[in-house]
Amino acid sequence: MWFRSTLAYRASFLLTTLGHAASSALEFAGILIIFSHVDQLGGFSVGEVALMYATASCSLGLADLFLGNMDQLGARIRDGSVDTMLIRPVPLFAQVAADRFVLRRVGRIIQGVLVLGWAISRLDTTFSPLEYVLLAGVIGCGAVIFGALWALGGAFQFWAQDAAQVQNAVTYGGNRLLQYPPTIYGTELLRGVTYLVPLAFVNWIPLLRLLDRESPLGLPGWVDFLSPLVAVALCVLTAVVWRVGIRTYRSTGS
Repeated sequence: MWFRSTLAYRASFLLTTLGHAASSALEFAGILIIFSHVDQLGGFSVGEVALMYATASCSLGLADLFLGNMDQLGARIRDGSVDTMLIRPVPLFAQVAADRFVLRRVGRIIQGVLVLGWAISRLDTTFSPLEYVLLAGVIGCGAVIFGALWALGGAFQFWAQDAAQVQNAVTYGGNRLLQYPPTIYGTELLRGVTYLVPLAFVNWIPLLRLLDRESPLGLPGWVDFLSPLVAVALCVLTAVVWRVGIRTYRSTGS
């Protein structure tokens, strides 16, 4: 329904999508401004940093498109509309994800894909067909990890009820973090986003393998292939927390 209503006004949809893509492009413009003053950032070239930006942006864009509404769950708990959703014959997770579906968010994905093509053209190395498959896998696993974190933040709101900003700090803030090379950050931060909140598996760790770079944390080579496993583990954790959240849910009586 939301998909059809969006396309009912195609000119408005096109303009808002372009506006969304343009606002996302400002982040990349900041990177280009930095490289207008330096040749490398943390030992990485502009093409390599652009590759990190593009993969993070595409992954976040896909997760935001399908699960971005999870940050509205706290508001729905407070106004009591979750009670209405719970009596419908459709899983609550699907209803929250699909409610007020915002198709214009596809603008971030389009912008990320354009930067991805530009980044590949600026790299000194040429990817093989298998490496292109791995690159697509990086974006797919990154989207699942971002989506799981979004849903996990939504599940946390069954108890917190007003934690949307914390949720966005992990997702949007994590995306901004991953747009730059890991070598510019401190070791403690890298350990936090690797072992505590596994954002490093969105693109840093697998891309270091594709770019033939050493891990700043000295991780063994087999860790470079763990992104799918991390994505599955996060989905399982999210499913468990979500079910516990629903079982312990208490209406606000609004």
